[in-house]
Amino acid sequence: MDSELEPFVPLFPKADLSDPVAQRENLAKLAASIPAPDIEGMEVEDRTVPGDPDVPVRIYRPHLAHGAVVWMHGGGFVMGSLETEHPWAARLADGSGATVISVGYRLAPENRFPAALDDVYAVLNWAAEHAAELGLDPERIAVGGHSAGAALAAGVALRARDQQGPPIRFQLLNQAGLDDRQETWSARTFTDTPWMTTGKISAIWGHYLGGQAATPYAAPARAEDLSGLPPAYVATAEFDPNRDEAILYALRLLQAGVPVELHQWAGTFHGSQAILSAEISQRQIAELGGVVRRALAGSNGDES
Repeated sequence: MDSELEPFVPLFPKADLSDPVAQRENLAKLAASIPAPDIEGMEVEDRTVPGDPDVPVRIYRPHLAHGAVVWMHGGGFVMGSLETEHPWAARLADGSGATVISVGYRLAPENRFPAALDDVYAVLNWAAEHAAELGLDPERIAVGGHSAGAALAAGVALRARDQQGPPIRFQLLNQAGLDDRQETWSARTFTDTPWMTTGKISAIWGHYLGGQAATPYAAPARAEDLSGLPPAYVATAEFDPNRDEAILYALRLLQAGVPVELHQWAGTFHGSQAILSAEISQRQIAELGGVVRRALAGSNGDES
């Protein structure tokens, strides 16, 4: 493990989702302890997107923003909010120069699949339909997220392709949890890592699916056809049960003809980039911004 990360391992909260409400409160406290980002150079606005029900979003608009990313927080489909994601969404907007639309999607187990995905899809459609009002180029809208949020980003990319939804320029999948089956080498080997354990992953999918069979929109690793999807950036952490399912998804995207940038961060674990003092965390956060900047500035969603 990275030497700057290791001393913080005992400080990470216990990986437990047996009481979702209590864990939401713990995550909120943890998020509140993270240094607040500088948002002086951007407009930050809370809006409500019409839906069934309506979906709260927080929009981060840097000066001279180009393009936008519909962004989904992590938290195992169970935890997280616009507030807990505020530091990360603001950093992404600042680092990328893009408008970030942070989505306050409905949480499980009170709202099981497909509630969260429906919320995200509603926001994607709204962003495309209201691009002029929002000051966006409808051809430069990306989707992205961390952990469960990355699963939602991958799922909404599949749904938009299948249902002829808005064109998605790019998908950013950071430490994505894409497979409910837990059959990969990393899932079977890294059973008790900081923040993420076998028991927690089982609880995540149990809360989200509620016993129903997983579809590709819920667990994108189950999708048989990955052709025609947006170019992707996939980032994984070395000591993360989710590592191999995300790497395999990246390889399958490549084999389906989808341009992919894959970065496996050595010495890291799931969520370790929250340790802002570590150099590797600073590199990870800077790269996320740079990747979005390039994807939305290029002529075809590439790095040109």
